[in-house]
Amino acid sequence: MSTAAAAPAANASTLTSATLTGPKRAALFMMALSEEQASRIFERLRDDEIRDLSLEMSNLGKVDASLVEKVMLEFVEAMGSSSGITGTLDSTERLLAKVLGKDRSADIMDDIRGPAGRNMWDKLSNVNEVMLANYLKNEYPQTVAVVLSKIDASRTAKVLGRLPESMAFEVIMRLLRLEPVQKEILQDIERTLRTEFMNNLAKTNRRDPYEMMAEVFNNFDRSTEARFMAALEERNKESAERIKNLMFTFEELDRLDPSSMQIVMRNIDKSKLPVALKGASEDLRNLFFSNMSERAAKLLKEEIAALGPVRLRDVEDAQQHIVQVTKDLSARDEIIIPKGGAGSEDEILL
Repeated sequence: MSTAAAAPAANASTLTSATLTGPKRAALFMMALSEEQASRIFERLRDDEIRDLSLEMSNLGKVDASLVEKVMLEFVEAMGSSSGITGTLDSTERLLAKVLGKDRSADIMDDIRGPAGRNMWDKLSNVNEVMLANYLKNEYPQTVAVVLSKIDASRTAKVLGRLPESMAFEVIMRLLRLEPVQKEILQDIERTLRTEFMNNLAKTNRRDPYEMMAEVFNNFDRSTEARFMAALEERNKESAERIKNLMFTFEELDRLDPSSMQIVMRNIDKSKLPVALKGASEDLRNLFFSNMSERAAKLLKEEIAALGPVRLRDVEDAQQHIVQVTKDLSARDEIIIPKGGAGSEDEILL
């Protein structure tokens, strides 16, 4: 008993300004704050930081009031020093990354930096290689070499493959002999890329509002889609028709060729298929069955029959999953979704 009772006293006697480490100062500072103030700070810390800080707080023991006052005064003096606080893009980004996470903070910092931001080369790395090659083929090989040296190797390879062969070889030779580029020259190249290429690209890449709205309608449930479409047809029949033509629904899976259909079936969540087909037409069910082995089709039919009553919302969610997988595969050019329905001229591939 005497040993256990002596422990807090030992902590109190050994905790001095000289032995007060950074983590212990932080713990002492947090203990001196009100619960509301402390909770605001905790909200901005990572789990591991909260754990480490809490451990230090729990081991503080009894701390002399004069030491608490000294730590608080040091904090106030540091905050009120003549040097003040210097706000920079880097310090702001570090703070945002801790509070919001890297992805969200990166998006915000890109907006803050604007076109002149340091992430311009990262943005250039995401540009379609055909568009980038078409722009660069009119530049001097040395300039092209500098630009390609700033983006990732996989994108560089694709761009070189799109350039005229003689020019691509010349750029390769320049890349092999490329010396460190003067800061002023690099800034000039960046400025030209922003004004002549990236800004124009942003304008040409602006999404068609009808495509965007078709995407929205695709994600409505059936009743909401029907309600809004009916209202739109009354107000603006032409707009309604344009949106309908751009939409891709579960029923339109019959526009896919057998090869594309099988790719879709390999990529979907198989557990959702029986539910999706529970509310499908006989023709659409047969489309799936025809792209399966006889045994697999028989098992799927048995699964559908064994489901019993299924909520409409569950059927729509399962069908929307398949639609989204189909659209994702199309966006990655793994399948082709013919436009205009079966038999249209748009469907013909030469």
